[in-house]
Amino acid sequence: MRFDDSLKTVLAGDIDSGSGAEAAWRQMVDLIGRGRVAEDEPAIARLRLLRQAVPLAVRAASGRALAFASPGPALVALFAEDVLAVAAPVLRTASLPASDWLALLSRLGPSGRSVLRHRRDLPDAVMRGLASFGATDFVLHDDRAVPANDVAPTAAAPVVLPDPPADTPRSDTPFVALGDVALGLPVVAEALRRVDAPPPAANHDRFEISELVARIDAFNRSKTEAPADPVAAQQPPASFRYETDADGAIAWVDGVARAPLVGVSFAYAAPQGLARVDAVMSGALRQRAQFADARLDIGGTTDAAGSWRVAGVPMFDRQSGRFTGYRGVARRPRIDEQAEPADRKAASDALRQLVHELRTPTNAIAGFAELIEAQLLGPVAANYREHAIVIRESAASLLAAIDDLDTAARIDGRALDLRPTQVALAPLLARIAADLQPLATLRRAALSIGAFGDGAVTADDRAVERLISRLVAALLSAAAPGECIGVQPIAPTPGYVVIALDRPVALGTDSGEALLSIDADAELDGEGAPLLGIGFSLRLARNLANELGGTLSFGARRLTLRLPVALDQRVGQAGI
Repeated sequence: MRFDDSLKTVLAGDIDSGSGAEAAWRQMVDLIGRGRVAEDEPAIARLRLLRQAVPLAVRAASGRALAFASPGPALVALFAEDVLAVAAPVLRTASLPASDWLALLSRLGPSGRSVLRHRRDLPDAVMRGLASFGATDFVLHDDRAVPANDVAPTAAAPVVLPDPPADTPRSDTPFVALGDVALGLPVVAEALRRVDAPPPAANHDRFEISELVARIDAFNRSKTEAPADPVAAQQPPASFRYETDADGAIAWVDGVARAPLVGVSFAYAAPQGLARVDAVMSGALRQRAQFADARLDIGGTTDAAGSWRVAGVPMFDRQSGRFTGYRGVARRPRIDEQAEPADRKAASDALRQLVHELRTPTNAIAGFAELIEAQLLGPVAANYREHAIVIRESAASLLAAIDDLDTAARIDGRALDLRPTQVALAPLLARIAADLQPLATLRRAALSIGAFGDGAVTADDRAVERLISRLVAALLSAAAPGECIGVQPIAPTPGYVVIALDRPVALGTDSGEALLSIDADAELDGEGAPLLGIGFSLRLARNLANELGGTLSFGARRLTLRLPVALDQRVGQAGI
């Protein structure tokens, strides 16, 4: 019999100190999120107790790490209790049944519910539940004190309609004035009664969240009706019929939504709103000829969205022989007729899951090595502390490689979360140079950073730092003893900041494709080379530059990096 003693190992350490509590928090959150430890009340209570000693940055990092796990409702509720910086990553990515979401809504604040409102993958019942909180989340509260004697009347005062002035002229005709009719309406009388009435005092003591949740459930049960054929309701339509006028514009559609199709003309083989027409249709229209299997692509979110194969026959007036338009049908393409590129999202998700599985034990190894190095578990001999330092440094290198794999998988799956800001280059490059100084010393090379002044780029700060640090580290790892790798600004291209990086002599003068093909097994001799190879680091830097809206080109003597320039808001111009 085998059993998982991970939780016992975590709790066996010293969790009372600051670093011990942080390590225990990270490992327990990861174990519970991946389902290796039961999500029971004692485990959640232990996490709630540890949270008091864990800094905000560590808790926020744990929340972001749960994006690749499947946390249960209790763990999601625990993170939802925290500040928005910690709760938002979990609320954006957690996947729970509709019943668990509905039970959690009442425990969230307006900020937490606003995070859920921006998701598009939640069940309809949860979105209706969020909509019911709109009156509570979006109201502007008045926190001013109400005098004690300012109490709303307990009984409604009788409605007294104002008498018109004595000198008001009245008509002798049998018609009644519009104002007199309005004064006699009950809604107008009630409005006049409330003109001078004080606003009713809110009775917060009798307000119960459970009542609101019960009303939401009752409303959903009363309004939700199961479709007569659930299977048919979920399947998109497979075909539709249409007719055009003499100019080739679609005038009648049956079988799908009409809005994206009516008005689309066969005469223009170009995008028309949400529709893209095949040139086969325009050619057939000019010759008044029959056509079949022409392509038609419809965008949007209606049931007409997607690719179609269209067939049509011309129609002519029997009396005059004049061309009156086309009549035909459209169908969904078969599998063998589709030529779209293969969807790489599944492979990207599998790689990201593998990265998460690698990151968890590596974090645990690094944490225990740090505990041994700091002697938090008891006195340790000097040679064992040296081994712990080597393990911690090796684990840090492995974590950096895992992060690079994760970034590459996100780029490949188009799931990279970028939040553009203005990033100043001078302090960023100074920080990168300080971090890479041990590598330069190991390679006996030098790193020269030019004067970037007030230059700044518009991009995600984390992605820019990863891009430049990985690129400079790859070049330094290939530098020969005594060689200097320069990072200098050059004349900017309109709209871009241009950075030139010297190319080490050991990399030769081959084209970019030859550089990108260098793998980990064909690295140059020497220590400090990237764990995944120079070629992988350069490919990652190139792909990151493309994601940020820039480019990375490879010349014979230098590499040129272009990034979107940040505008100077004071003068409305860009500069470096």
